[in-house]
Amino acid sequence: MRIEGSALLVRVYLGETDKLGGQNLYLAIVDLLRERGFAGATVLRGIEGFGAKQHRHSARILSLSLDLHIVIEAIDREDKVRATLPELDRMVGDGLIVVQPVEVEAHRSDGPSE
Repeated sequence: MRIEGSALLVRVYLGETDKLGGQNLYLAIVDLLRERGFAGATVLRGIEGFGAKQHRHSARILSLSLDLHIVIEAIDREDKVRATLPELDRMVGDGLIVVQPVEVEAHRSDGPSE
């Protein structure tokens, strides 16, 4: 699949230890995005930050947190993102979901490789 022009970026912010049915929530979200045929998803692990409850999370040695922030990013066509948002909303308890319009300049792939 190829994406060109206008698209949406969906970003999901959550905690590293958040679970859904015994599975890490970020893994469940990546699985959902893959099942829905998204062009791709990236999971980023934060090294420092705080959330709505103002608790500081850090990867620094002196204050090592076992629950660092996770950000999942995915870009796809607006219709696909909008259709998936209700499912993401049901999955994410404590967290934040944001959607931003983006312009895709280049998206290239020779097809799936496993």
